[in-house]
Amino acid sequence: MNGRIYLIPVTLGGDDFSKVIPEKVLKLTRQLRFFIVEDTRSARRFLRLIDREFPINDSEFFELNEHTVEADIAHYLDPVFNGSDIGLLSEAGLPGIADPGARIVALAHQKKITITPLSGPSSIILALISSGLNGQNFSFNGYLPVKPAERSSKLRELEKKGAEGYAQIFMETPYRNQKMFESIIETCHNDTKLCIAADISLASESIRTMKISEWKRDLPTLKDRLVVFVLQ
Repeated sequence: MNGRIYLIPVTLGGDDFSKVIPEKVLKLTRQLRFFIVEDTRSARRFLRLIDREFPINDSEFFELNEHTVEADIAHYLDPVFNGSDIGLLSEAGLPGIADPGARIVALAHQKKITITPLSGPSSIILALISSGLNGQNFSFNGYLPVKPAERSSKLRELEKKGAEGYAQIFMETPYRNQKMFESIIETCHNDTKLCIAADISLASESIRTMKISEWKRDLPTLKDRLVVFVLQ
């Protein structure tokens, strides 16, 4: 019989894995020996975190990131057809969301391979449900443009959708978070609501939703923090 692909959740940056990942998921992950990962070093670090004795040298890792060519990806699924299960790991949270793992999942569907998602943390969903903004109509926009003019234009577009009742979720690279926040308060209207969900599930977690006018009087320091923004 063919194996299957398990979508394995990892922590959102913290070491307290038992707080965010169910024991059943941890037990299954410890049994796997084939992994498709965004970065091998990060994957090995996570596996050793959940099991100090994890047999890294007896495991095989296939890297899937922006540098992976399509011709290589198909071979990543070979263990499945030999009867072995494969774990797909992201750098943080759940694979397939803002993550290159979606490519292998799409290919697996084409090849009629069984996909099994496992429960774990998603910073995007956790930010939304704790924002108080519209959890019934929302969009995830990934990363916004880096260039200031293009970013401001995109923010105005998202703000308009937010005013129509659709919560807009987006994120930024940690070292650019402060610039993103500055663009938001410079671009958006005072009555627009903004949730800043920082360091979700970590000891430094902070989740607050306020109007832009209120954020202007209470400027946070976001550089190098893990942040999800929700605008409406």
